[in-house]
Amino acid sequence: MKAKITANKHFAIGDIDKRIYGSFIEHLGRAVYNGIYEPTHPTADDQGFRTDVLDLVKQLNVPIVRYPGGNFVSGYNWEDGIGDKSKRPKRMELAWFSTETNEVGIDEFQEWAKRANSEVMMAVNLGTKGAQEAKDCVEYCNCDTNTYYAQLRRANGFEKPFGIKVWCLGNEMDGPWQICHKTAEEYGRLATETAKMMKWTDPSIELVACGSSGPGMKTFGDWELTVLDHTYDYVDYLSLHSYYGNRDGNTANFLARAEEMDRFIKGAAAICDAVKAKKHSKKTINLSFDEWNVWYRKSGMEAKGKNWPVAPEANEEIYNFEDALLVGCLLSTLQNNCDRVKMACLAQLVNVIAPIMTENGGKAWAQTIFYPFMYCSKYGRGTTLRPIIESENYRSKEGFDIPYLSASVVDNREKDEVVIFASNRSLDEDMELNIDLSGFEGYSLAEHVELYCDDLKAVNDKDVSRVLPVNKEVTDAASVTLKKHSWNMLRFTHTR
Repeated sequence: MKAKITANKHFAIGDIDKRIYGSFIEHLGRAVYNGIYEPTHPTADDQGFRTDVLDLVKQLNVPIVRYPGGNFVSGYNWEDGIGDKSKRPKRMELAWFSTETNEVGIDEFQEWAKRANSEVMMAVNLGTKGAQEAKDCVEYCNCDTNTYYAQLRRANGFEKPFGIKVWCLGNEMDGPWQICHKTAEEYGRLATETAKMMKWTDPSIELVACGSSGPGMKTFGDWELTVLDHTYDYVDYLSLHSYYGNRDGNTANFLARAEEMDRFIKGAAAICDAVKAKKHSKKTINLSFDEWNVWYRKSGMEAKGKNWPVAPEANEEIYNFEDALLVGCLLSTLQNNCDRVKMACLAQLVNVIAPIMTENGGKAWAQTIFYPFMYCSKYGRGTTLRPIIESENYRSKEGFDIPYLSASVVDNREKDEVVIFASNRSLDEDMELNIDLSGFEGYSLAEHVELYCDDLKAVNDKDVSRVLPVNKEVTDAASVTLKKHSWNMLRFTHTR
């Protein structure tokens, strides 16, 4: 099979905001407790954080992490997680039917983020709480004033503000599963008033309004129009959430889900622009795709009816090789929409639908999806060029024509290199890929990283890594071979 990709130095989609390589840690299952935090672990640091997990997180180069939820946040009192740990209450946690010990709260998490070379994307509770609690949280985290919550932070041992710049106005508020879920009118009014109070408290922050909980929701479209009609002047981003799965065992159709993500992004952007036109506004609302991943094997309710356990195993998706292939395609989709998607969060980071897994008291290891994310985060910085793809197609179950080649092209002028992320979605044939990089004379292929496995269902576990990237031999040729069902990174550098 033959394919061609053409990119011109002067035809850019946009600059990539590094925050599209963000992630997510929720108080759910073993994400926090026995995930990032395990004081009795042999690698635990002075704060109880697992340094073996921190080392893997640093390899992913994650610039921002959403916290503390997720569904969890709609029943969360942030003041439970500050100050003296011995005085923090244990709570029945209604989103995931477990006991929240509150050993870790914003005091600890902001410190973990610093140690992970990351920043915090903080979510506020607009389920059981409201505008006042959100405003108080901003004051506690960000203000250097002689006022109650800023003084409380100092009393808890933090003289300097945390400086959290991105805040989510609730989570999935249209979902019937959400604690105190809202109609679009109810949420739009509450989000507007909350946004006003938060920005009056700290005008430098950026705010994310909840979009509908996914493209398959009956509320999608009408929800966004109503919410943005209320919040447009006060928020900076609209959130998108979507998960993808291979429920029917059709791998080819599963790998086509990246085009489904692309349609979702373009539809949400169009809705934002429709409200912009209606309001005669000069302001553009961009997108925060702050929950995305492969997720379909676990229900999320493993702890229900089990007497409110602490940090039970939940949503511990075991990722195989075909999952990694789709994650690679989804990352290219985010890069190719970087003009509107300015933030994104792989959900989640540790143990819960995550690239990193741990055993209590034992090892930490990288799942298959770890590798395309790591390479994209490390090398996918710069400007996305508009790729012209010539490839044979196949027909998805939904009737869409899907190119066998999925790709994105990133021009990193700071490092003087061009990086192509390319997936061959053919399950049967290798692909001879011809590459035309117009305007990049003097560049040659310096590195070809390939992620491939004969077994599409192969997984990595604590003892054996069956899916690992390999460095292929490179030549100066204008074409490369992409193996059947493989993900690839092709890095071109300027020869001086």
